Amino acid sequence: MPELPDVEGFRRVAKQAAHRQVREVRVHDAQVLRGVGSEAFQRTLRRRYLAEPRRHGKWLLIGTAGAANAPASPPVVLLHFGMTGNLQWCPHDAELHDHDRVVFDFAAGELRYRDMRKLTGIHLAREQDEVDDLLAGLGPDAQQIEAAEFGERLTRTRRRLKPALMDQSVIAGLGNICVDEILWRARIHPNRSTADLTDDDLDRLYREMRAMLREAVRVGRVPDGPSWLTGHRDEPDRRCPRCSTALRRTRIGGRSTLWCPTCQPD
Repeated sequence: MPELPDVEGFRRVAKQAAHRQVREVRVHDAQVLRGVGSEAFQRTLRRRYLAEPRRHGKWLLIGTAGAANAPASPPVVLLHFGMTGNLQWCPHDAELHDHDRVVFDFAAGELRYRDMRKLTGIHLAREQDEVDDLLAGLGPDAQQIEAAEFGERLTRTRRRLKPALMDQSVIAGLGNICVDEILWRARIHPNRSTADLTDDDLDRLYREMRAMLREAVRVGRVPDGPSWLTGHRDEPDRRCPRCSTALRRTRIGGRSTLWCPTCQPD
């Protein structure tokens, strides 16, 4: 499932369309459009220029500007990638993929929204209030949150740590893989109660979150190299890359969870 680092990668893809005029929009599967029909979506965006994309949590926002007879309040395209979505920048002659659902056509190429399972999709907000409503339930972005607010939001209720970190209303952008990686780096068991976290725990969690995201954002995904926990998730004999202890897997908060019993004692 795309998480914050992946969506940062998609943001870099979308930057290739920034300041370019949309010649046309081709909707190959209207099921990925949310709250707007194909014709209205195409009509609204045709001949508009796309602005620099920005990200909040797992959402990508692309503003627009400049078109004949354009509304005073420029529409904003909001993309969510669900379990299998992504963005691709392709030349015009690239073969259409089976899962290319919406194609934005520019003189220099095409920006394609590709999604196999179509669990979420693309929204078109015509007013800023609509943008605010769509993002209203999100907490601060995990890359932007300050340490004090991180600790306050994480410990305001008594709950298990992993579900708290994955709760988008607490902190936006972290998913299953990111959270397992952060907790392993911080040497904290995923089943710990947030009420039991010490100031040292919170400081370590925050520092490791920032460091992990910084490295992952650089490559547009959570790396799966040998020094990362993520690199050992699918091995038949999963071993901790730090101490070589056999890794354990269970479900916490309904999600498959990987941890090291030596580095992350209960």
